[in-house]
Amino acid sequence: MKIIALEHEQPGTSAENFQRYAVEEARKAWELHQIGLIRELYFRADRDESVLVLECETIAEAQRTLAELPFVREGLISFELTPLKAYPGFERLFAKD
Repeated sequence: MKIIALEHEQPGTSAENFQRYAVEEARKAWELHQIGLIRELYFRADRDESVLVLECETIAEAQRTLAELPFVREGLISFELTPLKAYPGFERLFAKD
C-alpha cells in the first residue's frame, strides 16, 4: 500500500537540534529508500517540511519505519499518515452498459 507521510515539526525545536542529527537522518532516509520502504522524498515548496511516499503493508509498518528516522526518534518531527488506494474512476470508461 502507498502511504503519504506529511511532516510536522514539533514545537520548541531549534535549528541546532536538527543540525545535530542531520547527517544521521539523511543516512537513514537513504537506507530506507534503498530497501524500498520510502519510495519518494520531497520538500514542500511553501515551507521546510518533508513529504514522503512509503510502500508498506500497513499504517503500523509505516509508523515503525518512520520511527527509525533520527528526527522522529528524537521528537523533533512527527508525520501525518494517509493511506492511498488506486483511483477507480477509469472503470467508468470501460464499463459495459
